[in-house]
Amino acid sequence: MSWEERDRRAVWHPYTQAATAPLPLPIVRAEGAYLFADDGRRILDAISSWWTCLHGHGHPRLVEALARQAATLDHVIFAGATHPAAVELAEHLGTLLGLPRVFYSDNGSTAVEVALKMAYQYWANRGEKRTRFLTLSNAYHGDTVGAMSVSGIPLFARTFRDLLFSADVYDGEIGDDVAAVLVEPMVQGAGGMIVHPPEFLRALRERCRESGTLLIADEVMTGFGRTGRMFACEHAGIHADIVCLSKGLTGGMLPLAATVASEEIYEAFLGDAATRTFFHGHSYCGNPIGCSVALASLRVFDDEPVLERSRTIGARIATKLAPLRNRVADIRGLGSIQAVELRTGGDGYLASVGPQLFQAALARGVLLRPLGNVLYALPPLCLTDAEADHVGQVMVEVIDEVSR
Repeated sequence: MSWEERDRRAVWHPYTQAATAPLPLPIVRAEGAYLFADDGRRILDAISSWWTCLHGHGHPRLVEALARQAATLDHVIFAGATHPAAVELAEHLGTLLGLPRVFYSDNGSTAVEVALKMAYQYWANRGEKRTRFLTLSNAYHGDTVGAMSVSGIPLFARTFRDLLFSADVYDGEIGDDVAAVLVEPMVQGAGGMIVHPPEFLRALRERCRESGTLLIADEVMTGFGRTGRMFACEHAGIHADIVCLSKGLTGGMLPLAATVASEEIYEAFLGDAATRTFFHGHSYCGNPIGCSVALASLRVFDDEPVLERSRTIGARIATKLAPLRNRVADIRGLGSIQAVELRTGGDGYLASVGPQLFQAALARGVLLRPLGNVLYALPPLCLTDAEADHVGQVMVEVIDEVSR
């Protein structure tokens, strides 16, 4: 029995209907932009392994940082203890974002959970009753209960609706009972790679300021160069009150997340009363290996033209996609993120055209994982010009094939 078949007997995969799905890809190695299967296939990872792998798989500087830190300090409780990598990373993130306080967790969903609880208790500690949250239509912020509550894709959350708290869609109005507005700045990922103009983000920032409401920017997907800027909020020239980070934080090598907040929010939790404490934590908060790899990833930005590559990769893919414009519903993108929305195959995320596009791309040696009838690329930022052209060309070819 192959280990792919053994997988089917023992493993429960995410976002997979095992009764109908094909056997999973048997990946045994990765290097740069490529995954290698046990049958010898080389597959270009055009979605960065769920939007995480930033500089390519196995970047030597990240591997070296991982090994060095693992040999020195693998882990330590982060309640009442600290270590150099966590401090240095917090300082670096604070400088990049203009927000000085970093709370560590494990992944994008937990970063959002932290932000929600942080915002809620911030107002409680101030003695103000602000308990509502606003979010965008088609938002996605994660799969834990709080993150689902502020997400707007019914398919993912409807089974659990009785567990969720109520959140409303932002319609331009913000009442004085709103604790925070959550936004995926510039690009809404799982909702279909929906791109917003910077004017929208600037206007939202101003509305939050006028109403005294906190703005939470979920940069889990958009952060670290994906949109051609270090953070997507930079396109609008705004600063959020809380920023959620994960995915590319460690270059995709290890699970780590950070919720970065203003000094004003942090100070609301200080005082002699223990009840003002932020009673939240995770076993692997501030893991030294994750923090060291994240620092190594940020140093790659210092020494290599990563942001320039993001813009170049996206532009080359977009050039290949341009001839499709009159045949599809939309072509959109920002930075390295490029997406095509087909006119065919409704039903949103469950559109039958999605698996067809996936298989057609895989047959051409490229890993693409459509969001229903939205075919997108979000590749590692190490792609060469030729590889970026190839991704764009494959996207055109598979759309042609499925359309026929």
